[in-house]
Amino acid sequence: MSDERLIVALDFNKFSDVKNLINELGDDVVFYKVGMELFYSEGEKVVYWLKEQNKKVFLDLKLCDIPNTVAGGLCSLMKLGADILNVHAVGGFEMMEAGILSLRAESERLQIPCPKLIAITVLTSMDQSDWDGLGYGNIDMTQQALHLAKLAQFAGLDGVVSSPQEAKAIRQECGKDFLIVTPGIRPIGSDIDDQSRVSLPSYAIENGSNYLVVGRPIRSAENPLQAARNILEEIKNVGNV
Repeated sequence: MSDERLIVALDFNKFSDVKNLINELGDDVVFYKVGMELFYSEGEKVVYWLKEQNKKVFLDLKLCDIPNTVAGGLCSLMKLGADILNVHAVGGFEMMEAGILSLRAESERLQIPCPKLIAITVLTSMDQSDWDGLGYGNIDMTQQALHLAKLAQFAGLDGVVSSPQEAKAIRQECGKDFLIVTPGIRPIGSDIDDQSRVSLPSYAIENGSNYLVVGRPIRSAENPLQAARNILEEIKNVGNV
């Protein structure tokens, strides 16, 4: 019942926990997210191992620095074989453009597949109080996410990470081929934990999301495989696989 639209977040700091979950989920899940906690504790071997298991990898390290540094960092990460890499859109147009142009040039030079490059818009953990504290004045969170998505598209990136609440507006503005990766997915009965702008899996897909990133509702479930299957069943007939 695998469906690549479900990306399971491997928010662990031990390789053994990663292996246990992948073995439990088996062929039902093919796409996984490796974030800072796991990558900083276990390093590149996790990505290599996942690829050996024929899994797809979203390497979620959220690069944000001067253009040359980000471009070089992305080219180094590309050699690990991840399918999706990301940067922070607030790094600006030049940073994003340098990143994607360098990735494509390096992939051509090395004759290896170029990963998709997407940009973080507004973190799904942020609520209105957090947003106001940044001093953006009267700028609405949704409008800012949309602005950053359009900036990323203009820079040549393949898509963005956004909350389900912004996905519909981004899809309408950026078109059908622009990728939208959505964290903050919480099935019925799940705690929202440290997320603020959350939604049901089917709602996010209906609003235009291509991929759903789900961590704790699967990872912490009494039966992770059944939890994953419940999400896959919910989105099975929503949108296009």
